[in-house]
Amino acid sequence: MSRRQPVAVLLCSVAAALAAPWAQAQGGTSYKWVDDKGVVHYGDRVPPEAAKRERAVLNDQGVVVRRLDAEKTPEELAAEQRSLAEAARIRERDDFLRATYSSVRDIELLRDQRLDQLREQRVSTETYVATLGQRLAELQARAQTFKPYNTAQGARRMPDGLAEDLVRTVNEINRQRRLLDDRTASEAAMRSQFQSDIDRYRQLRASN
Repeated sequence: MSRRQPVAVLLCSVAAALAAPWAQAQGGTSYKWVDDKGVVHYGDRVPPEAAKRERAVLNDQGVVVRRLDAEKTPEELAAEQRSLAEAARIRERDDFLRATYSSVRDIELLRDQRLDQLREQRVSTETYVATLGQRLAELQARAQTFKPYNTAQGARRMPDGLAEDLVRTVNEINRQRRLLDDRTASEAAMRSQFQSDIDRYRQLRASN
């Protein structure tokens, strides 16, 4: 045993020497970080420029007890906020699906009801556009008897009222056609959203 004791003492001395760069006199906390050139540093305080990098907290034995993340850039912080907001939105949607529906059939019934309402609105708009088209054809037929469409000598100038009716009718037809496009897009978006809800609801049910 007496021969092994010096070896033990030597090992303890080596361990103490290795721990020296980061150990504090009163057992305090120290830090380890790597600079821009890849050089490892130890110290009881982290310089401001190193605070932007990842660093480790060491105990008085030189053991890493905690890691501090690098300071995030504004872009990274913004991305993190977007990620958190998206996760919150998904949780809120999941809670809504669980609380609102008892089966996939419930979602399908609501989907069909909403789509029927959109189809009725679209059919009504299409009927109105057809009526406007007939009205425009009648106005255009009347306009043919006046200048500038009628080039016969003695043809009268188009009445202001007729010209105004033509402009109003054309504008209304264009407006209603844009409305039809919007409703068609809304119908497609609604189908997609309900299908997404159905797929997600199935996943939630399967995970329970």
